[in-house]
Amino acid sequence: MLVTGLGTALLPMLPRRAFAWEGATPGSIIEAADYGTVGDGEAIETAGIQRAIDAAHLAGGGTVRLKPGLYRSGALFVKSGVTLEVGRGVTLRGVQDLAAYPLLPTRVAGIEMLWPAALLNVYRQKNARIIGEGTVDGDGKPFWDSYWRLRRDYDPKGLRWAADYDCRRPRLIQIFESEDVRLSGPLLTRSGFWTVHICYSRDVDVSDVIIRNNVGGRGPSTDGIDVDSSDGVRIARCDISVNDDAICIKAGRDSDGLRVDRPCRNVTVRDCVVRDALAGMTFGSETSGGFSDIDVAGLRIDYPVPLGIFFKSGSSRGGTIREIRLRDIALQDVATVLRVNLDWYPLYSYAKIPAGIADPPPHWRTLATPVPRARGIPRIKGVRIEDVRAVGAKIGFEAAAYAEAPLEDFVFSRLRWDVREAGSIANARNWRFTDSVIDTLDGKGPRVTASTDVIGLRPGPPAP
Repeated sequence: MLVTGLGTALLPMLPRRAFAWEGATPGSIIEAADYGTVGDGEAIETAGIQRAIDAAHLAGGGTVRLKPGLYRSGALFVKSGVTLEVGRGVTLRGVQDLAAYPLLPTRVAGIEMLWPAALLNVYRQKNARIIGEGTVDGDGKPFWDSYWRLRRDYDPKGLRWAADYDCRRPRLIQIFESEDVRLSGPLLTRSGFWTVHICYSRDVDVSDVIIRNNVGGRGPSTDGIDVDSSDGVRIARCDISVNDDAICIKAGRDSDGLRVDRPCRNVTVRDCVVRDALAGMTFGSETSGGFSDIDVAGLRIDYPVPLGIFFKSGSSRGGTIREIRLRDIALQDVATVLRVNLDWYPLYSYAKIPAGIADPPPHWRTLATPVPRARGIPRIKGVRIEDVRAVGAKIGFEAAAYAEAPLEDFVFSRLRWDVREAGSIANARNWRFTDSVIDTLDGKGPRVTASTDVIGLRPGPPAP
């Protein structure tokens, strides 16, 4: 497959795999062409492709195939028992009319509300597959542009926090309230909003996908893979270039997230490459339901990604982050290796409806609902970070929390960091470093303040 717009990434392309899933749904092969699709790049093919999917579902399961070509479509819904095969030579391109993506109850950016359907949806289904080595293209630049136009209007009015909710943009793939779902193989590009959103779902595999969103511009909020209040999610061998968080764990925002109170847990990330993003591996900022048992290994994060590992939240989010393991991670020329910011981006994180707005929309009221500080302070404890090598970084640590909720029980093993400066650690308790060396220009370790029992870290040249 020829992939354009990749820049000069230093890491090799991940190998492609065959996509014959064990336990794939039995059934007949259904050709979408038999239901009126042509793949000529001119016709709007939503109805024909959906008819083929529905026929496979009603028959008890089957595989829907598209012959090579360019298919323009609005929102499609992959049903239980159906495999949608976007094969080599196939491009499924989203139309640029928001009316083609019907409003559905879902969660977006941490609150439950109506939002446009994605281009591909697995919505309240079981045993569904999206596979193949073709391309799923959101053609999202008009949606990116509409967001920036709204920001120019909203920011001077003190409404930065509302823009992401008021500018409706379709995601590329939504997996919502579903079980036993597999996404494997395609190139995903130019999403109008988040690329892959897995929400309120369980037993989901995402593997061997290439995500390229920075094509023809840099779209706002074009996250790569967002795992949101879900259980049993596996992400493997994905190759990601986006303009926001590459892989992100989420669990609801503020009062609405605390109301839902649904954690994100049992997530594994294996052998992925991040070539371009705001952050390589992110936890938050939607932390209200909490995270547990998140295991990340074999991650490679390359320049120009500014943040390697990023924990973010706010004083109204709440939630507990625990049982996090990050290991075998390599960072090349990343500006900051580890950042923990629990008062992140106040203009976005804290909603305040300006005076004079008499009848704000319901989601504004939800966002602006006060959260008592005792419930709103997020907590992080039980984090293990092992075998992390950073070369050419600017700062090692930018880590701080709240005095009443310190960053607790962090264990670091076998760090080998070559950084300009070690950075700073604040509000930490019971941090242990073993067999770890941070090489800095000034030979000094991180500045440690308002912390207790930070033991074992030594600056100096990296061990061989």
